[in-house]
Amino acid sequence: MKSITWIGGIVAAGLLVGYSVHLAATPNAPKVASAAEAVEATTPAPTTTAAPYSDNAQYKVGDHLQQAPDLQKTPYKPSGKTDGGFREIAWESLMPKDWDAMAPFKGLKLDKMEDGDPRAMEALWKAKKYWKNAPVDPSMNGASIRIPGFVVSLEREGEALKEFLLVPYFGACIHVPPPPANQIIHVHSNKPVKNTRTMDAVWISGVLKIERSDTMMGSAGYSMSSVKVEPYTDGAPQGG
Repeated sequence: MKSITWIGGIVAAGLLVGYSVHLAATPNAPKVASAAEAVEATTPAPTTTAAPYSDNAQYKVGDHLQQAPDLQKTPYKPSGKTDGGFREIAWESLMPKDWDAMAPFKGLKLDKMEDGDPRAMEALWKAKKYWKNAPVDPSMNGASIRIPGFVVSLEREGEALKEFLLVPYFGACIHVPPPPANQIIHVHSNKPVKNTRTMDAVWISGVLKIERSDTMMGSAGYSMSSVKVEPYTDGAPQGG
């Protein structure tokens, strides 16, 4: 994969943590769907034995799922909305406030660089390592949460899903590299989940645990034994 495509696509498509929330709260925010589509067109999906890929055409690479309005304004605070004792949270709540996902790209003018530029190659290497080792928020350990995201299948029992990664935006781990570890939840379902495929949008509810794991699709900073997995139905997707 070309380094400039990888780095520039992530930045331009708004796939970095928090960017979608910023855009959603900004009047007349610029649209970035064309950049996301460019990433999807130039990045092949990895070979995997995971479940069939979702054919849901309503999402583009980089799309985040809409949540309670108060979470768009204060994403680091749990929403007042609960379901069965599980608090709805935004993905930003899972990362320390002072952690900067963009740190490996500081000082780089990507639009002025050509593919193969040693600076781009170095940033690519730093970003992969930096995101894989992204710090988690200790206060989230043991939290009973509800959060929406996209499924990345790991293990199935027949036609049912037993184990998967939950990621914040469409295409993560498939069309673009994995998000930072503090933006991936490794989910072990209490009972097999039927009719769910990779990149399907779902709500999950369960008790969060700080536990790092490395899988073939990405490194997770959190794990969860889910109590409930249900299709995402509330609201329309918001662009990345």
